[in-house]
Amino acid sequence: MAWVFHGGIFYSAIDDARKHPRRIAGAGVALRYVAAPRPAARENLRLGLVASPEKKREVELIEGIARIFPRLAERLDQEAVTMSGGEQQMLAIARAMISKPDLIMLDEPSEGIMPVLVDEMFELFRTMKAQGTTILLVEQNVELALDIADRAYVLDQGAVVYHASARELLADNDIKERYCSV
Repeated sequence: MAWVFHGGIFYSAIDDARKHPRRIAGAGVALRYVAAPRPAARENLRLGLVASPEKKREVELIEGIARIFPRLAERLDQEAVTMSGGEQQMLAIARAMISKPDLIMLDEPSEGIMPVLVDEMFELFRTMKAQGTTILLVEQNVELALDIADRAYVLDQGAVVYHASARELLADNDIKERYCSV
């Protein structure tokens, strides 16, 4: 279980978000970063394993990611900078996923991705959730986000203005009209 409180992250054995990123990653937390532009997709995926105890299984894990993201499989030896925006998004998400984290934090994962791929991606998030991965998702596509969410927080100008279960948010017409465009 994870809690976000006044800019800090309290998750499992991690008691302070200012700890070294390698220690945070080693504790099973992954953040979707922008893909590194110069290295090829394969090297980007390897970056996701730097602090992981799963590093010994690198080849197997990259093959697994290639099955999940067939488009990336075709581009493993291609520099990220030469990929489309959507492909770079997929690569960044794949890099966060490759270490099989307990918690994955995703900021606008659907941004720049074709709608058909967005649906596939959210199906993947549903599968990850069903397998026990905690997902902290920041997403403007409210319907997709609430479809997989247990809890929802509505931000306005950086401040939390509403929080409840996803189901309660969907039932609150005032909140939906004011903030969600649902």
